[in-house]
Amino acid sequence: MKFSKQVPGSQPEKKLTARRKWVFRTIAILLPFLILFLLEVSLRIVKYGDNLDLFMEARENPDFLVLNPAASKRYFINQAFTPTGNRELFRKQKDKSILRIFILGESTTIGYPYFHNGSFHRWLQFRLMRTFPERQFEIINLSLTAVNSYTVLGFAKELVKYEPDAVLIYSGHNEFYGTLGVGSTIRIGNSTGMVRLMLTLRELRIMQLLTNLYEKIRKPAGANPDQGGQTLMQRMVADQEIPFKSGLFYSGISQFVSNMNEVLDLFNKNHVPVFISNLVSNEKDLKPFVSLPADLHSYPGFEKNLHQGISAFEANDRIASEKFFKRADQIYDGHALCNFYLGRLAYNEGKYTESYRYFIKAKDLDGLRFRAPVLINEAIVTMCAKYSYIHLVDTKAAFENFSDHQIIGSELILEHVHPNLNGYAIISDVFYEALKKQGIISPEKENEMTFSQLKLEMPVTTVDSLIGVCRISKLEESWPFDNSISKDTFRNPSVEGKIAESIVFEKIKWPDGMDKLYNYYLGRNELKNAARVMEASVLEHPTSAYFYEKSATIYGKMGEFEKAAYYFKRAFAISPSFEYAKILFVIYLKLDEPGNAMPYLDFAIQSNSTNINFLPLKKSAGEIIGLKKEFANDSTNLTILNLIANRYLSMGNKDGASKYVGKILKADPKNKEALMLLDQIKKS
Repeated sequence: MKFSKQVPGSQPEKKLTARRKWVFRTIAILLPFLILFLLEVSLRIVKYGDNLDLFMEARENPDFLVLNPAASKRYFINQAFTPTGNRELFRKQKDKSILRIFILGESTTIGYPYFHNGSFHRWLQFRLMRTFPERQFEIINLSLTAVNSYTVLGFAKELVKYEPDAVLIYSGHNEFYGTLGVGSTIRIGNSTGMVRLMLTLRELRIMQLLTNLYEKIRKPAGANPDQGGQTLMQRMVADQEIPFKSGLFYSGISQFVSNMNEVLDLFNKNHVPVFISNLVSNEKDLKPFVSLPADLHSYPGFEKNLHQGISAFEANDRIASEKFFKRADQIYDGHALCNFYLGRLAYNEGKYTESYRYFIKAKDLDGLRFRAPVLINEAIVTMCAKYSYIHLVDTKAAFENFSDHQIIGSELILEHVHPNLNGYAIISDVFYEALKKQGIISPEKENEMTFSQLKLEMPVTTVDSLIGVCRISKLEESWPFDNSISKDTFRNPSVEGKIAESIVFEKIKWPDGMDKLYNYYLGRNELKNAARVMEASVLEHPTSAYFYEKSATIYGKMGEFEKAAYYFKRAFAISPSFEYAKILFVIYLKLDEPGNAMPYLDFAIQSNSTNINFLPLKKSAGEIIGLKKEFANDSTNLTILNLIANRYLSMGNKDGASKYVGKILKADPKNKEALMLLDQIKKS
């Protein structure tokens, strides 16, 4: 007989059904996700972490958006060195009259070492503003230092919904050492798929919490965040030797191609025109940073010939140095420095095609990969050919055309990859011509600002130029450049030099420096220089009427009324007012442009809060417009010119009256009416 183990009074034991087992297992699987979800929601409720959206509402105007300074944090594990980029506003609601252009890239694209108006996009912005005075442009540079194609891709994914008319891209030099690059200290592995997944997860507040905890654990208390005075270049480099055609080398190329293909495919599918540039670097005047040594057992005699060649080259013994270098190259042709010296020898002998080949090979063999190899430029050309909305911008060809013997060197490049001001001007011109070729812009020949005019009138101040000199001086004192350069080589005792130094060493901000510079020039009555500073500030703050007004006022004092009218007109477009309208119609009448004066006369009449009666002025201006039309049909009728001169004099416009009296007396020096008018003008 079997007895049950059931305790008296207890319920009979129930077996779990298959359905219940499935429910419990599902709960067990989902519970951790539910906990994570609740934690994520809680962190967002208490506003922990950062909103990593690309754009945020501009604090000075809720109708505008601006680059979110936290947007780059997704790409940097060490948050202390996260770049923030430019603050360039654009409208939430895009007007049909606006041409909106976004720029994507890295340090060259943002204009290092000048930034601000040294950047090529500001040169482009100034030229477009002056060529199309009636049109509105939004040129928004989203580039950052120390980034690469991962950031370009991440930003591109958010850009499409903001209705770009064009996207300009200059990127590729940072593919190995930019954040998340295959040779960078900030990397998550060499799999692009894994990196993209991690970038997606980093938007979560939980991941931000874990990152911050990791940073606190990893960094010992009291650690110096400057990492022993290392430059950003040095902090970003993990692998200082990446051999040509090695696995890591090809991983970098593959990373660039994979990311950029996705970028271009995305824009192409959305019918957004993209203008992507090939890359330029110093080929002729920069020795390779790292020349990987040849195996002494496999290539005996190479090192001896190389060193003998260097000694002979430094002793200016061309024949001996060429003999030793060529002998070394025959033994082992994969040495960067040997190829560079062979390039120098060929260049000095006028063998420019041969020298070009050696310089390019030396750059590709350089183990420290701060300069993009040829394969990246070739990949850009190949990708452009795949998509109908993607256009190649051949900056390299343009730089070669402006370089001695078509080999790019220190004429246009400051150190390894960053152009000087002339170089940035050239990049802007190549993009401008590409936009024109594809019909994005269609300038009228008579109104178009030429490249020569651009270089003369672009408002890059002396301080901007000296900022570049100072930053490069600092850079070249550090790794990986020649450390034999004495410290603190930048010394410029001028007021401009002191302001530049204060900006570079972060004692003052760039806008404060421009304010100091403006007041300095104004105090010395250097109006032309003061106007240049204000025009520079216009490019920095294109949505602020204040800087347009200041520029216009200075040009008015200088008697340059066309430029004064241009800037007052821009100020009026942003902030229409009675005062701006009054100034504008006076300037246009002074310039003998009554047709342009009429809209502002009408506005002044409608918004007039003074006791001045502008109706007689409007009547006279209308009569002048009619008389000018009559004269166009009868250019010998001096009576019409006398009538125009009279009308101008009656409204107190001596400049306009003098212009027409001069025309009459040129045709008829004894014209009585004109002589009487001239006498009245002199007396008035």
